[in-house]
Order: sequence, then C-alpha cells, then structure tokens
Amino acid sequence: MELPVWFEVATFVGLTVLLLADLAIVARRPHEPSVKEASIWVSFYVALALLFGLLLLSFTNGTYATEFYAGWLTEYSLSVDNLFVFVIIMARFRVPRHLQQEALMVGIIIALVLRGIFILLGAAVIERFIWVFYIFGAFLVYTAINLVRHRGEDEDYEENAFIRRMRRVLPMTQDFQGAKIRVTENGKKLWTPMVIVFLALGTTDLLFALDSIPAIFGLTREPFIVFTANVFALMGLRQLYFLLGGLLKRLVYLSLGLAVILAFIGVKLILEALHENNLPFINGGEHVEWVPTIPIWLSLSIILGVLLLATVASLVKTRGQLPDEEPGLGAPDVAPETAESVATGGPAAAAAAESRLATETDGEGRSRR
Repeated sequence: MELPVWFEVATFVGLTVLLLADLAIVARRPHEPSVKEASIWVSFYVALALLFGLLLLSFTNGTYATEFYAGWLTEYSLSVDNLFVFVIIMARFRVPRHLQQEALMVGIIIALVLRGIFILLGAAVIERFIWVFYIFGAFLVYTAINLVRHRGEDEDYEENAFIRRMRRVLPMTQDFQGAKIRVTENGKKLWTPMVIVFLALGTTDLLFALDSIPAIFGLTREPFIVFTANVFALMGLRQLYFLLGGLLKRLVYLSLGLAVILAFIGVKLILEALHENNLPFINGGEHVEWVPTIPIWLSLSIILGVLLLATVASLVKTRGQLPDEEPGLGAPDVAPETAESVATGGPAAAAAAESRLATETDGEGRSRR
C-alpha cells in the first residue's frame, strides 16, 4: 500500500510549522528550562510520535506503523547517545547555560537538513544498487564492535575539519553576544562563537547519521518513514538534554545496548542483501532463497528489549552513586578541561564520552557516579 501524497505533504507542512514555532519560542526567551518544563516538552514530543504512528496505521497499514516505531526508537536511542557528545561540545566552547537551549535547537535544525539530503541520496543508491546493503550491514557491525572497544578509552579532542576551517576564516569576537551570530564591534562586522557552536552541533550530528541512517534503512526502505523517524527522534532531543541532567551520567550501559542493536540491524541488512542478491560472485548471481527474513515486529521487539535491559542495568549499576545530585536537574555540567580531552567524532567517541562523563570527579575528588 502506497503512502497518500496528501498525507506526506500535510506531515511535512505540520512538522515545519512545529519546528519554526519551537525555534521562535526559544529565541524569544533564552533560558535554562526547569525539570517540569523539560518534562512537559519531552512528553509532548513522545506523545506526538506515538500519535503519528497511529495515524500511519489508520491511513496506510500496520507494516508502515511498525516500521516507523522501530525506526523512531532506534533513532531516539542513538540520539540519546549523541547527548554525551553534545555535553562535551557545550563545555568545550563554554556556552552559557541560558544559551544552550537555542544552540541545541539551531544545531538540530541544521542536522535535520543535512540528514534529509543524506536520506534522499541513500534512498536513490538503494533503489539502484541493492548490494549496497552488504556495505551498510558490514559497516554497522564494524561500528558496533568499535562502540564496545572504545568504552572507557580517553581520546584527544579533535574538531572536524569543517569546524577547524571555519575557525581560521571567520573574524570572530572573543565572547558570546547572547544568541547572536553576527555583531558590529568598532565598526567591524564580526562573527560570534555561537556560529561555531551551531555548526559543531549540526555537523557532528551528521557523523552519527552515517551510522543511524543505514541502520534505519535496515528497518524500512520507505524514505518518508526514514525521515519522519529522524525528525521525531531529534525534535525532543533539546528538552531531553536538560531533563536527563545528572541522570545522563548513569546510563553506563547505553553504548553496549546500542552496539547490540546496530549489530543486529547490520546482520539483518546482510541477510536481506543475500535474499535479494544479484552479485555474480555470490551464489552465481541468484537470490539466496534459504536465507531467513527477519519480520519487522521481531526487530521492534528486540530493539525495545535491548533498550529496556540496558537502561535498567545502568540504573541498577549506578544506584546510590549520585548522593549530592538529583537526577534530571538542568543541563549536565562538565569541566572544560574534561571536554578538551574527549573526541566528538561519532558513535565511538560517544562511547568514550559516556565513560568519561560517568567517572568525572567533582572538586573534592569524589566520584560523581
């Protein structure tokens, strides 16, 4: 069953209006949201995603709805892993707390635009060359292995090449000027550090998309489902950043759970590539009929189960290790010195950041876990 064109158009219009309204609200009153405010917004965006899945079920069929839920959960869980790196970026550039919300919002919009382009390119490639699933699958398995290997490792901070280039070519002020990216000082037009923060958040997220986009194509080949799952996953990420607060440091097994999910989807992609094989050096260019097909309901069940297990195991492991903090109070706080020593280059870097944030000590030398 095809997705109705009017439904796709209405969805894109509605999501665009929602994102612009959210940006306008943030820009009008820069502040660090309270736990209550962040909770309300996170609940709103989660409820919106659940409702959208029900609309898909009503206007199309159960397959599209299940694919959306599986893709949204996968993207949302990978986006939570992104938060570890976003924490490092905020600390690295010393972004004031009251400006972090707008920085995240603009960075997420940039990420959505870049992801949209990446999704269209990916869909076009898959349409013509189904064998690319072999590459996607192997890459996801490789990424899963790296997620496990890099847990607990310290890496030197390294900005991506695009950000380094922007630092060299843009005349810039020393300090932030509110949320402005362009100001006039002594008759000269200068950029502010905020433009680098926007670009750092957006382009760093694109590095994560190199793993998450192939992963979601392993769950559905419908570009509309892929993109909407990404939008709904990223829309509530800003508020989730403030809601989790100190709790973020307790998710010590999240990267392991994500590694299992990525490995599972990677294997699923390889099985699908074998099932539809047309490479002459594999089975004489014929489809490998005996290869099992993993149904979408099983994929959704495995993703849910792994995320639940990783979250519960993390909270049990770190129970009682935050005596001086209440989980969820404001944005996570990281010393700039710590941020300098952690890379921000992708999922493996997120695993390293996760470990560093979990073991960071306060001024009196006590573990914050």
